[in-house]
Amino acid sequence: MEQNITLDQIQNFEGKYPKQLWYLFLVEMWERFCFYGMRGVLTIFMADQVLGLSLSDKEANLKYGAIQAFVYAFTFIGGIFADKILGFKKSLVFGGIVMIAGNLLIAFSPQEMFYLGITLSIVGTGFFKPNISSMVGELYKEGDSRRDAGFGLFYSGINIGALLGGAICVYFGTSKDYGWSYSFLSAAVVMFIGLITFMLTKKSLGPIGDSPLLELPKSKRNTKEIAVYIGSLVSIPLIFMMIKNTDYTDYFMYTIGPLAIFYFLFETYKEKEIKAQKKLLAAFIFIIFSIIFWAFFEQSGGSLALFAQDNLHPKLLFFEINPNIVNNTANSLFVIVFSPILGLLWLGMAKRKIEPNTVVKFGLGFLFLAAAFYVFYYTKFFADAQGLTSLNIFTLAYLVITFGELCLSPIGLSIMTKLSPKRLSGMMMGMWFLASAYGQYAAGLLGAGMSSPDENASLLTKLQSYTDGYYQLAIYALISGVVLIVFTPLIKKLMQEVK
Repeated sequence: MEQNITLDQIQNFEGKYPKQLWYLFLVEMWERFCFYGMRGVLTIFMADQVLGLSLSDKEANLKYGAIQAFVYAFTFIGGIFADKILGFKKSLVFGGIVMIAGNLLIAFSPQEMFYLGITLSIVGTGFFKPNISSMVGELYKEGDSRRDAGFGLFYSGINIGALLGGAICVYFGTSKDYGWSYSFLSAAVVMFIGLITFMLTKKSLGPIGDSPLLELPKSKRNTKEIAVYIGSLVSIPLIFMMIKNTDYTDYFMYTIGPLAIFYFLFETYKEKEIKAQKKLLAAFIFIIFSIIFWAFFEQSGGSLALFAQDNLHPKLLFFEINPNIVNNTANSLFVIVFSPILGLLWLGMAKRKIEPNTVVKFGLGFLFLAAAFYVFYYTKFFADAQGLTSLNIFTLAYLVITFGELCLSPIGLSIMTKLSPKRLSGMMMGMWFLASAYGQYAAGLLGAGMSSPDENASLLTKLQSYTDGYYQLAIYALISGVVLIVFTPLIKKLMQEVK
């Protein structure tokens, strides 16, 4: 029955969530274990002077931003290839295989194989990441009020994987009994589990994610698909070179952004309906503001990771814990707890017709972000003479930042699918992640700017440098939130019936 299931049968589900959402939830959970586990150890591995890459704090921040930027930039490319040639299903399988290969290479020899392995992970994630989110969007009919709650649940799956990956990979990597190889190996193992889960459940998705070229003769379709695979692998040396030398990353980011905007404008112009063009313009506004949000939020993998390593007491409430485990898991834990609650709150408010619109939710996200970075700044007032401060206050900041993320990110994924024509859903999801690429790139630059220029600086000097930077970010986030809320009526007109 599932083999021949139709799109109408999938979308006419009863209850709050379709069963296919749970399958995609599991697949994404394991892939996010891999991704966030790797993300959590990148900066501290690169800054490890003994067993890592022996980079300075500034260099580690810049390379972290470059790696993360390429991960998200490649999702834009992967989204286009999935839309036009592969389909979401084949794109996801290809991406998963390449990610596993990359993690295994690093696990085999972290110092020697890191750059090659991380390059493969970038390519694989680009084909995997945007497509599973697009498939979640297709589980719902247009106008289905349950969509936001569905993306909220899906986002919880992301964060369960992030919580497990963040804790386990950091524990293995920083443990004297294991080391970095076990950290990267664990990421490869769970990615394999996620890929097998998808292979076993993909029939339940029916036509969702099939190749858009099914009407072509099989030989022609295979030729186009093989060309995509070969082209992706050919790009590996170029990405490898740009990651090793972050100057090349600058050139890439200065190029890919304008090209993406040109392609977006071209596809928008091709849309015959003015209504569809206005919706795409509204989506573009959300994308621009998301760049700012992620530039600040993604300090968690860069400057905040180094801050946690150097400037925090290893004591949370009444027990001792590695501060970087907290840095890499607190946000995920809070999302798991509060995401379903917030999703149900939006549903309840929608029934009473008092739910804030999407623009206001975005604005609220920035206000919470501003408050969170003020709390990060405030940790300086709890520091001792050695420059070590309170892990409890640091964790409180993550609680605040979580509410900002929950106002923006799951709703952002959902609004991209609401505002995008079906033929452009993969491209627009890719644009959303490309915005994250620029956010990650900017995060690396901001983190490098906040790091002390003197590698031999005292912990107290490093504390002062980072917390002053967090104070500036709080101000800019506050301004962004106010601007969004003030211009809500104008953006709502572009969105039309979409709420």
